[in-house]
Amino acid sequence: MCFTYVRGIRRHLVLTLCMLLLCCSAIAQSLTIKGRITDETGEGLPGASVSVKGTTNGTITDANGNYSLSVANPNELLTISFMGYRPQEITAGNREQVNVQLQPDTKQLNEVVVTALGIEREKKALGYAVTEVNSEQLTNARSNNFVSALSGKVAGLNLTSPGSGPVNSTRVTLRGDNSLDPNKNSALIVLDGVPMSSALSSSGVSNAYGAGSGNDVPVDFGNGIADINPDDIESITVLKGPAAAALYGSRAANGAMIITTKSGARRKNGIGVTVNTNVSFQDVLKWPAYQYEYGQGTASVNKDGEQYYSYGLTDDGAATSGTSSAFGPKFNGQYYYQYDPELEGRSAERQLWRPYKDNIKGFWRTGSTVTNSLALEGGNDFGSVRASVTHSKNEWIMPNTGFERMTAALSVNYKVSDKLKLSSKINFTHKQSDNLPATGYNNQSIAYFMIFQNPNVDLAWYEPRWKNGKEQIDQIHPFSSFIDNPYLIAYEMTNGLNNYSTVGNLAATYQILPKLDLMVRSGIDMTDEDRRQRRPYSTANFLRGYYREQKIFDFEINTDALLSYRENINERISVRASVGANKMARKYSDVAGYVDGLGIPGVYKLSNGINNPMMSTYYSNKYVNSLYGFASFSYDDKIFVDLTGRNDWSSTLPVQNNSFFYPSISSSFILNELMPLPRVISYAKLRLSAAQVGNDTDPYKTSKYYDRSEFPSSAAAPGTLFNAGFKPEITTSYEAGLEYLLFNGRIGMDVAVYRNFTRNQILDVPLDWSTGVNQAVLNAGEVRNQGIELALNFKPVDNGIITWKTTANWAKNENEVLELAEGLSDQQVIGVGGNATLIAKVGGSTGDIYGFGFKRAPDGQIIYTKEGLPARPAEIQYIGNAYADWKGGFLNEVSYKNFKFSVLLDGQYGGIIYSQTHHKMSEQGKLEHTLKGREEGFIVGEGVVENGDGTYSPNTKEVKLPTYYADYYRRANVESNSFDASFLKLREVRLEYNLPKQFLARTKVVNGASIALYGRDLAMITNFPMFDPETAALNGSTILPGIEMGQLPSSRTYGMNVTLKF
Repeated sequence: MCFTYVRGIRRHLVLTLCMLLLCCSAIAQSLTIKGRITDETGEGLPGASVSVKGTTNGTITDANGNYSLSVANPNELLTISFMGYRPQEITAGNREQVNVQLQPDTKQLNEVVVTALGIEREKKALGYAVTEVNSEQLTNARSNNFVSALSGKVAGLNLTSPGSGPVNSTRVTLRGDNSLDPNKNSALIVLDGVPMSSALSSSGVSNAYGAGSGNDVPVDFGNGIADINPDDIESITVLKGPAAAALYGSRAANGAMIITTKSGARRKNGIGVTVNTNVSFQDVLKWPAYQYEYGQGTASVNKDGEQYYSYGLTDDGAATSGTSSAFGPKFNGQYYYQYDPELEGRSAERQLWRPYKDNIKGFWRTGSTVTNSLALEGGNDFGSVRASVTHSKNEWIMPNTGFERMTAALSVNYKVSDKLKLSSKINFTHKQSDNLPATGYNNQSIAYFMIFQNPNVDLAWYEPRWKNGKEQIDQIHPFSSFIDNPYLIAYEMTNGLNNYSTVGNLAATYQILPKLDLMVRSGIDMTDEDRRQRRPYSTANFLRGYYREQKIFDFEINTDALLSYRENINERISVRASVGANKMARKYSDVAGYVDGLGIPGVYKLSNGINNPMMSTYYSNKYVNSLYGFASFSYDDKIFVDLTGRNDWSSTLPVQNNSFFYPSISSSFILNELMPLPRVISYAKLRLSAAQVGNDTDPYKTSKYYDRSEFPSSAAAPGTLFNAGFKPEITTSYEAGLEYLLFNGRIGMDVAVYRNFTRNQILDVPLDWSTGVNQAVLNAGEVRNQGIELALNFKPVDNGIITWKTTANWAKNENEVLELAEGLSDQQVIGVGGNATLIAKVGGSTGDIYGFGFKRAPDGQIIYTKEGLPARPAEIQYIGNAYADWKGGFLNEVSYKNFKFSVLLDGQYGGIIYSQTHHKMSEQGKLEHTLKGREEGFIVGEGVVENGDGTYSPNTKEVKLPTYYADYYRRANVESNSFDASFLKLREVRLEYNLPKQFLARTKVVNGASIALYGRDLAMITNFPMFDPETAALNGSTILPGIEMGQLPSSRTYGMNVTLKF
């Protein structure tokens, strides 16, 4: 045992000695390196990063560019980096002094962006504002409509959605509304060089109480842009003004969004594979402040003078359950005769009078979206290919709503020879839904039920939806015959969709001479859509049911030929010139048929109607031929000038005016290379541009066409006086901008100011009925938009270990109507929602909201009548403007090792929104603010009464609650139901982890892997009392800003994303 013990001691001594030797060796090899990091002129660079590659060991230079760093051994590789300069790597060696001179990274200054016609240009050469959004920014926090991912990221971009369900179509505008026609303000969407339609087609189901104009029930079936797959997008370039987008012709008068999808790339090891899985969950973002202290009733009292409730006539008194108001008894432990779902009628005995606080919120569920995508790519010396397929399944927060979407994309590039190159991209989408919800203030929408639901009514009482033994014949709706059962709305009153859409192009480029190319490209945008809308027996508007089918076909083909020449005239001057032609043809058809009344309940076929189907058809064709050209001049790579011109011949304009020409000029000056600037300014550019863009109109406005009549073998004369002499619209734009980078790119700013004029607007101008028609097609009106846009980029930290990037944008636009139809009309109605009307007047704005309001004393107090109710003005008045005073976004991105974290805030200040929902729920006493005066049973309005001598006295008249609230918040009082639309949203939060490359290398299969958690629209600060101020009214196919008409709840999203690359 002694021998064994000695051997153990010897072993420990040997190990200890070895450890000491290793430590001494390490200490002996460790050394401290000092040095100075300078720029190309020899000046020290403060804040430059010096680190040991592959470790967290690093430092940054001081104000003079000096640094000191300890390294483990002389073989360590040092990485030196500074924003705006090319990074360098150098071995430490056995040196105590290591000085490094960095060279400017011209790639950062020579950023390339995609411009009009898909032409790639250096950003510094552009004389107009351009913003580029990369693919990562689009997929950080996904939504069902990828356009939402642009919120808060582009100055001057306005996204308006109607809060209408899972698709939630978006109205995309840039720098304000140029047109008095709300449907002619959208930016042009271009996908891989193919102009896309972003218009909506209305649903057509009529006969709904509270429906929009044309008696059409709003159903958001979506538009083409909503179905673009963000996983396939490489980048989006936003061309904000006519100067940037003039080459796209008349439809680009409002700017353009150029979407470029991904192409294949050559790889070292065969075919690349990317697999992505995304799972997200949605719930309601914000609820109105419902009151649950008082129940159904109108302050009725029994013979003893006490408030009571009675379902039907009972011993307690007459029925009080027929009202939709909630001015009944307070919930205080009483017992009343109420509805009994088992009996499908009045309860046999009195039941506890209690609130059901989940009687609205409980209807909504946690929604989900699951998206899986697979992409393959590869290439060789002769070309490349990328193919992808993506499947999404959405179950929205409303029961039995959602959609399923499959997208496929193919990109092929092939080099036939050194002179001839072929390319093609195609994007195919199939979207299917059994039910998309109706929206708006009408009784076919769930929003209507939410408005009329009472605090004392249990949601579970509706859940069977059909009366016992009367399935498909008679629904359960125990409180009102004009408010349908919510589960009947969700499961039986369905709006089905089956949509196939294709956007694709085929292009060939041939090099005629070394400096002369010819490009020919043809692209299509095609949509084939079927809709099926069912209304069962016993619904409020269709006692014997209803069924409608609608088929929409929209086809557009664009063919371009572009001849381009490049020449370096001398060492300083270069020129690129192109001439081209475009032919556009669009065919649109909308065929629908419906039967009002079903022969057999629950059988939805046109052949099952009790009468012959009523059919409607609409067909239109439109053609535009164009010639265009542009020339780009560069002097010493410091001064750039672009000239463009385009002439269109449109089939929708009168023959004598169907040709219109519009030019543009833009220039940029690289100031830091033209003049001496302070050393802190590493780059500065001045932009100037002026442009005109013409515009046409919809088909068939030049001649008289008769409408269908309900009488056999007859037709009706149109109510519009058509015009064979109107001219094309013209938008004239002026823009100036300044871009600069400070401290070698650590701080960057872009400032733009602009002014746009749109005149000769082609409008349906109202006429006096005594003329025999109610409107005429005329050139009438001029609108001006002017504003300022700011974009800021800042990198507070970039030391090779931690990178912190901050970007912010801010935009303010002023919209003014300068002119209307002289002598014919002093106002132009833009749109109507409830009792709120968007009206344009000279000196006003296209976003001005008018309606009845309060009469006010000279000091601003509300005037009351002798009855104690607000006095009513004789005429409508200006209430406010729908447009925000300004909008902005603030993004922070931090990366540390393999982690990335980002937070996006965005919001707006100013603007108002009228709420029809608030009107009705306040009138009925269902919101918390209507609790005022409940204990007293009366209320005294705050304001004054007008005396006979013109003086004013305080109002002291007591008014019963139901009477007061019904009058104060009446539908016609737009002022009392309009609110500040300002908000601040926590728009995006994302935490991502990328697996280390060293770990992945061991697999020999996986090249990249990441997992991310994210949230979207997580929180909101606003004074708007309803669901979301970021909403609008969907009126047929028109999205009207500033008006809320039965908005469905907005949702917040939590999700997880996993990406694998092989």
